[in-house]
Amino acid sequence: MFWLSHHPPEELDRAWKLGGIHVCARCLGTYPILFAAIAAQFAWRAPLEHPLDVPIALGLLAPALLDWAYGRFRPHAFSNPWRTLTGVLLGLALGRTLFIHLQRPLPLPLLLQLGLVTGVATPVILTTYRRLSRK
Repeated sequence: MFWLSHHPPEELDRAWKLGGIHVCARCLGTYPILFAAIAAQFAWRAPLEHPLDVPIALGLLAPALLDWAYGRFRPHAFSNPWRTLTGVLLGLALGRTLFIHLQRPLPLPLLLQLGLVTGVATPVILTTYRRLSRK
């Protein structure tokens, strides 16, 4: 079921097997926390600006991004508990920036996240595609 695990069969060790279904380990940490963080901020009427927004946005995003990048070159490195933990941190980072974005489109922390992800993902994707095309 692709919508629960976007990994091909050779990468199913990157997913938890729940019942008979594979669920991406990082996504399992990311999405529930992301939606819970957004809901909690609305419920508690969180401020739209905080001095820690940029460090939170980038610092909590970095472990998942770096683990993903490293995993493109070493697919079986690390473990599912680690991937789920980095997903939780990612969910918190995205939950904060998306909460702000829903009320003030394109806030600086979200744009910085986008820039960091693009800056890391682009060379990683290009490098892995080049490696695949040589095979």
